[in-house]
Amino acid sequence: MILFRKICVGSLGIAAGSLFISAAYSQTASVQHVLLISIDGMHAVDYLNCSKGIPGANGGAPYCPNLAELGATGINYLNTSTSKPSDSFPGLTAIVSGGSPRLEGAFYDVAYDRSLDAPAMTTGNGVAAGPCTPGAAPTGTTTEYEEGIDIDQSKLNGGIPGASLIDGGIAGIQPKRLPRDPKHNCEPVYPWNFVRTNTIFGVVHAAGGYTAWADKHPSYSSVAGPGDGSNVDDYYSPEINSLVVPLPGITTPTGMSCASIADPSQTGSWTDSFLNIQCYDTLKVNAILHEIDGKTHLGNPKGKVPTLFGMNFQVVSVGQKLIEKGFGKGGYLDDQGTPSELLLGEIKFADTAIGEMISRLKKNGLYDSTLVVITAKHGQSPIDPNLFYPIPGHSGTNGETPANVIAAYLPYSESPNNPTGIGPTEDDVSLLWLKNSNDTEKAVALIEEHGHEEGLGQVFSGRSIAQMFNSPGLPPDGDPRTPDIIVTPNVGVIYTGSAKKQEEHGGFSHDDTNVILLISHPSFPSRTITTAVETKQVAPTILNALGLNPQSLQAVTTEGTQVLPY
Repeated sequence: MILFRKICVGSLGIAAGSLFISAAYSQTASVQHVLLISIDGMHAVDYLNCSKGIPGANGGAPYCPNLAELGATGINYLNTSTSKPSDSFPGLTAIVSGGSPRLEGAFYDVAYDRSLDAPAMTTGNGVAAGPCTPGAAPTGTTTEYEEGIDIDQSKLNGGIPGASLIDGGIAGIQPKRLPRDPKHNCEPVYPWNFVRTNTIFGVVHAAGGYTAWADKHPSYSSVAGPGDGSNVDDYYSPEINSLVVPLPGITTPTGMSCASIADPSQTGSWTDSFLNIQCYDTLKVNAILHEIDGKTHLGNPKGKVPTLFGMNFQVVSVGQKLIEKGFGKGGYLDDQGTPSELLLGEIKFADTAIGEMISRLKKNGLYDSTLVVITAKHGQSPIDPNLFYPIPGHSGTNGETPANVIAAYLPYSESPNNPTGIGPTEDDVSLLWLKNSNDTEKAVALIEEHGHEEGLGQVFSGRSIAQMFNSPGLPPDGDPRTPDIIVTPNVGVIYTGSAKKQEEHGGFSHDDTNVILLISHPSFPSRTITTAVETKQVAPTILNALGLNPQSLQAVTTEGTQVLPY
């Protein structure tokens, strides 16, 4: 791709370092800023439906005018795949590093590492504290990089001493709740050092650029790796799984006041309500608006307009997944992705919020110098509601999950039989790390024996694992983070007993992995690309657009990740 780009640049007379779009494009795109947005859960078909309209939703009229406007000067990649697994943690890592889970070792926000030891303090979600002896052989531990490592996960600000109610960031991490590395004096492994390579934030920061990112947990400061967490100059992470509280002075882009709790029937988590999640996402939208104004995420004037900045939206993911008792059911109406009324409202919210950002860029004279990238960490499955089948189900009688079937082979920290533990890594995929990898064949045989109860689709182990990832094990022969067994169930099967869920993500299916990827600049011609691409190609593309060398990313040189075509 780089060679192809050089040939085209030379033939069209485009200045070196500019972003090559297509043979029809012969004007240098002056990109000084990149706004990166992840609308978690948003499929490629969601963008087609909302930008063109679909019978059965919004009277058949388009319902995302701002995204459609970006598409009028944008490149829409229809055949885009996220990381596999398609969880938020590896999904985000791919977008900002250019690397796959094979390289990065990021399989899920809750996973397992055979080379690390337990945290010094039990996490908020139940990963038990344990011993760590410097230089000794590791015992292995569940690794948690979500709300359980916060100082206080019940607080929106993560429990940061003296922080504003609506603040949040890396100061909310409790180091004693992090896994520890016996090879390095049992030091805690911070999120930005858990990911194995550098990221676009580090490259831009090292080049003198100002960087900012907003996400749902302090742990997602993994985007700042590696180092001391300072590669993101302005990291903002109000805790999404905190208790819901009133937000004085906050009004959503669609005009709803959050001064009192929008949905007082649901106060356990922001993700339990179609309305409360909009108030939560508004905090991050406001952070972006402040940063466009050259301020910090809370509006302190001592900031600057970032070279690279962005956020993730949770509203669409919640709109897809949630069944809210007494309120309604989100998700889709059919296999074409016709959104329910509640999901429609969440898509409209995200579109309106993005419209505010674009308006602010234009008002501040920044629109022509800003590349806008819209994508998603993951999709959501199943789109077709008729395929949904929860295991063990709301009544607990639909069958057993693979982890339950082979519980005797699992480390106690991963076992469903651990009454206070965080439990196994299962959504619409099952990732299984065994106490002893030598038991893999026996465990697989047991899983397959109970295949009907598990909604079994496909089992990966041994060489079928090694074809996708590094072989499981300890160095130098294996990767301490690779699961021994991966189970992908039939499409529509969700390993859950929750009555609040009707979709999930993490698996390998098309609905899980095919997501929106729209790259827009006012000088671009509108174009739709059907070539297969991956979200990990976003990282080198962003550096290329900013005139920085994509080869500065370690994952690009290791895995050969290409700049996106056109």
